[in-house]
Formats: sequence, C-alpha cells, structure tokens
Amino acid sequence: MNILVIGSGGREHALAWKLAQSKHEPKLYAVPGNPGMAEIAECIAGVSIADNSALVSLAKEKAIDFVVVGPEVPLMNGVVDAMEAAGIKAFGPKKAAAEIEGSKAFSKNLMKKYGIPTAKYEVFTDAEEARAYVEKEGAPIVIKADGLAAGKGVIVAETLGDARDAVDEILSDKAFGTAGNRVVIEEFMMGEEASLLAFTDGKTIRPMVSSQDHKRAFDGDKGPNTGGMGTYAPAPVMTSDMVERATDEILKPVIAAMAKEGRPYAGCLYAGLMITEEGPKVVEFNARFGDPETQVVLPLLVSDLVDIMLACTDGTLGGMEIEWSAASSVCVVMASGGYPKAYPKGFPIDGLTKAKAAGTLVFHAGTAEKDGQIVTAGGRVLGVVAKAANVKEAAFAAYKGVSAISFEGAFYRRDIAHRALERMK
Repeated sequence: MNILVIGSGGREHALAWKLAQSKHEPKLYAVPGNPGMAEIAECIAGVSIADNSALVSLAKEKAIDFVVVGPEVPLMNGVVDAMEAAGIKAFGPKKAAAEIEGSKAFSKNLMKKYGIPTAKYEVFTDAEEARAYVEKEGAPIVIKADGLAAGKGVIVAETLGDARDAVDEILSDKAFGTAGNRVVIEEFMMGEEASLLAFTDGKTIRPMVSSQDHKRAFDGDKGPNTGGMGTYAPAPVMTSDMVERATDEILKPVIAAMAKEGRPYAGCLYAGLMITEEGPKVVEFNARFGDPETQVVLPLLVSDLVDIMLACTDGTLGGMEIEWSAASSVCVVMASGGYPKAYPKGFPIDGLTKAKAAGTLVFHAGTAEKDGQIVTAGGRVLGVVAKAANVKEAAFAAYKGVSAISFEGAFYRRDIAHRALERMK
C-alpha cells in the first residue's frame, strides 16, 4: 500500500511514525515532509499543499492508494474532495465539513442551533460594536478571530483594556489577516481544559485517549498563546464518566448535526473542551488531529492506524474495536527563542541521536537539513515524547530526552503535566 501524508510538522511526523508500524507495511510518501519524516518516508519538495491539482497529480504519479491529511489548510481547501473525485481514498473531512474549524462563527452557530454546550457568544464585524459589547459584558472575556490563525487567534482578555486592544488588534489592525474579518466574543468559562479527539466515519464515534495541552509560552501558564508548548495523555480530569458525557453530549450530537446540515463529517474530530461545574463545554472544534496532542495520543494506540483510518473513510468504523494502552505519555516542545513572535532560524541542533538512544521519541516540528546538519526552521522545533507506566515517569523520561538536545535560543516549559503531577501528590 502506498500512503501519502500531507504536511510537515510534528503532528505529521507522529502520524507517519504510527502509519509505518502498520501490518500493511506501507510505502510512505510525505509532501513536503521534514528531516525526521525522511527517516521513514520519501519526502517530496516543490509541491504546494494548497495546490489540489498538483497534489492529485503527485498522488497519481506515485500510485498512491491512500492519502492522510495533517494540517487544516488543505482540508479547508477541499483536498479530500479533490482526491475522491480522482478516485483516491483520503482520510479527513471534505471542505464543507471542515468549515467546523474554518469558521468559529459557523461552529458556534451550529452548537447554538443543536443545543451543544458551549460558551455564550456574539459575532461582530464592526470594531465599535464589538467594543460596546465588551463594555457591557465585562472582563475576563475571550476574543477570537473567526478564521484560521495557526492556533494563535484567541486572546483571553483579563481586563476591559485588554479586551478593547484585542478587538482593535484583530478587526482594525488585521493582525491575523482575513481570519480576523469577523470576531467571536465569548464569555470566559471557568474550569480545566482538555482535548478529546475522536475517529468518526460520519455515523460512528470512537473517542481517543484524552489529553491536555499547554498553550501559554511560559511556565505557570504565563505569556502569550502559542500553537502548544507540550501535552500529556491521558488527562486526569477526563474520567471515564466525563469521556462518556462528552461523547454523548458533544461528539455524537455534533456529528449528527453536521449530517443534518448536509455536511457529513468523516475523519478525526478534535474537541477542545472546558470541564466546568456544569459539565463539559466546547471551547473549539478542529477538523483534524491536534498538534501536539497527536504526539502523545498515537503512542498509546495499540490498534493498526491504517485499518482505523480506512474504516473511517469506508464507513465501517462501527464494526471495529480500537485498543489503547493503559500507559501515559508526555510531550515537551522545544521552541526557538522569540516564539510565538519573530524568531531566528538556521541554528544547528545537537543531541538528537543521544535523545533517541535514551528511549524518547523525537518528532520534528520545525527543522530543515543544511549541509548534512539538522537545523532549526520554525517556532516549534521539536516535540520530545516519552511513554511510561504513569505520567510522573513519562515526564521524567521526556525531560531527560530534552536535556540531551541543544540549539541556540532553545526554550521549553519545565512544567508540562504539572496538573497531573499535582494530583499524584
């Protein structure tokens, strides 16, 4: 079986790593891939992941049997539709279904219509009207760019001044480009966040192991929001009862709602949740695997990922049982100095072999190869992952792997999984 993975980040490296373990013994291709993926896949440069016709041509040239789409942009661009039109199976939602991530306003309106629990909200295109709403509602309050903003278009405003600045930044200053043509302003929800990803074929839902991301750049959940500085799985707040509630009250209803709206959803659905006193509520939906959640969830998957993805695509997930490990895993993201704002690139990375020899997985997120040396090429550079019997052992092993790696300006949070570790005391 020839499988093409679209994307180049840590999520895609983790997907390729897990696909490579399949009993189908796939020949893997990646476009464009990264130096880490190049160890297990043939990486193909020069093809834009936003160019559907070029991707279809590549898939035909390489006799691809199955396409796995990592990032959100190709999904919003309709690459799954294009592949299926060409007779090539692809894992991921079609363009109409991917709107659940592509527009926060669409997602919120869908939840309101079908009674799916989420924060109270309003949508604005006019900055003055948005500021007036903020004044009426007070702070803390959450300001979100409507469209795709690489995980950075959400501002939790602690004060009215911060909220007004956030509205101006998104709507007036266009800090996130056209993604900020509309803003969604939400009430601030109290609780603990968790991520619950699920496989679905449009009818059946199979939740994955829960996880918890760390969005803020610095220890103690301080600093600006990032794409994610680390994660761990499972999340203790997601007890078996809470997973069941989230599945029954959120995942199943939203899949049914999408079908009723004529947007049947198949692939991976990511539910970002807030566990409140009233129960789980939706913070956001994503139309694909999370990053860095994928890096801790997939190491706990025992079943064959190729079989699961094919079942999602073929509509046969209901007949499949999915097995998960009872272990824990932790991912620590090593980032470039300056991230999530401007940062330099091209610094040599040392210690990768040593870290892997210590038993950790190292997923490349923002790297390149230059003159035979792996160098930094992104804000989030590496995800260092360890799996162990419990979260304490996994965190210790992950940080041991981190300590083996170095590059100029490297920084990382030193408190990944702190909530889980506090519960163990």
